[in-house]
Amino acid sequence: MRKYILKRILFSLFSLVVVTGAVMFLIYGAMDKSMILSGDSAYSKRTGNDKTIYAYAKYQEYGYIYYTTFSSWLSNEVEDKTSQEYADALSAVQANKAEGQEFPDNDYCNTFVTLYQKSGYTVEWLPPVYNRKGVQISSGYLVATKDKNLFVRLGEFFGHLITFETIHDVEDENLPESERYIRWEWDPYSNMPALVGNGTTHRYLIYFDNKFPFIHFNFFHINLGKSRSYSGTEMVDLLTARTGAPLTEETILPKDIYEENPPTTDSNLDFHTVTYSPLISSMTESIYGEGNHYINATQNLSGFTRIGNSFVIGILATIISYIIGLPIGIWMARKKNKLPDKIGNLYIIFLMSVPSLAYIFMFAALGVNVFKLPYKWDLAAIPVLAFIMPILSLALPAIGGLMRWIRRYMIDQENADYVKFARSQGLTEREIFSKHIFRNAMIYLVHGIPMDILTCLVGAMITERVYGVPGVGGMLTSAISSSDNGLIVGMTVFYTALSILALLLGDLLLAKYDPRVSFTDGKA
Repeated sequence: MRKYILKRILFSLFSLVVVTGAVMFLIYGAMDKSMILSGDSAYSKRTGNDKTIYAYAKYQEYGYIYYTTFSSWLSNEVEDKTSQEYADALSAVQANKAEGQEFPDNDYCNTFVTLYQKSGYTVEWLPPVYNRKGVQISSGYLVATKDKNLFVRLGEFFGHLITFETIHDVEDENLPESERYIRWEWDPYSNMPALVGNGTTHRYLIYFDNKFPFIHFNFFHINLGKSRSYSGTEMVDLLTARTGAPLTEETILPKDIYEENPPTTDSNLDFHTVTYSPLISSMTESIYGEGNHYINATQNLSGFTRIGNSFVIGILATIISYIIGLPIGIWMARKKNKLPDKIGNLYIIFLMSVPSLAYIFMFAALGVNVFKLPYKWDLAAIPVLAFIMPILSLALPAIGGLMRWIRRYMIDQENADYVKFARSQGLTEREIFSKHIFRNAMIYLVHGIPMDILTCLVGAMITERVYGVPGVGGMLTSAISSSDNGLIVGMTVFYTALSILALLLGDLLLAKYDPRVSFTDGKA
């Protein structure tokens, strides 16, 4: 078993890398990168070289290329920006090309060209552009661009997939080495120990509170990429950010925590999330204390996270489907071709024949008009009511699916030799169904239970969009439509990892359920 698990884990990791590489190739290699400029009003308004430079900057922002300009390189090479050599170098780029001339005739320009060409960049000189009247309409540029290699891209992604905070994360010469540390201290907010740091990005690296999952870690980060659509937010932060309204709680301000009897105040800030900032102001000092650089706390929000909303809806729908679908499917099998079986088959056929989107809208109309349930998530006066229609919209088709499969598997088992033998031994039909047929029929479903559970984490795209659920379901499609490449890759890795884990857990659960299944060598 251990050997099997190790082999499966190694194969899963290999599969994850292959899938990620394939998606990266499709996004950055097979697709035309100019598509990201479609509908960009800022791009369409530009002309000449300015339009080309804007495109290069966007390609770099979206992760297609490495890109730099001569002017930005020169500003780092020359300290005295008022010198004549600095002015001459910039002027050389703004000159017109002579016949047969490829690059500006200047020592700094030659150094730039040689340096970047040796590094595999394509260097291009775009001389200034003039209109028919001789008026300059676009500046000249000397630029270097380089496509990102797929293997380099993969290495960068997985090399930074997991990072840990250290005391050297903060680059501030005013914070000496002697004052940098990571240690356990008493947390006045939770009245429990907390691992805190100075020189780390976050102040609280490990802390406890009364919010799920009750123990929180800031000292390591899973970096699935940043989403351009959500202002550069890390994907993990996007999935785990709460989606409700600001929540005000009675708390102690950081400037008062070390007082003997610190006063409390109402605040919607979560002081466990403070991060280091080299710049402080009198306003921040009034909250965080004089000289305290750990500021920038995030807001306390009510409600679940995005992934929490999707999981709660999905897991409750899954539980309901198993509680209702399995007994009805068993009943249909026992009453084959009788009234209960015919009614159940009618329900199954209805669900199979009606498109899922039409079914969801039909159910939404019924829920709103008959049961007065909120149609959209943010219209629910009582938050828990917002969950009802999405849960039932997912549960009812899943019930039909379970009814269909458990009925089929149990009917298939009825004709097996062991059933005939059991009848010859005098067992009742109830005993045969409960002890033999049901147990063997469930073998086909047991393997998929982990997948049903973990799939809840990825949400339901159509259902969440119809009901306006702030969940995970529509994030991938939104990322694709907006060319949010970082989010596409991150969501792909997230989905693939969950699928691989579900398959592994399904194998282990099947081996536990059915003693005939073994993963040791030499056995089937």
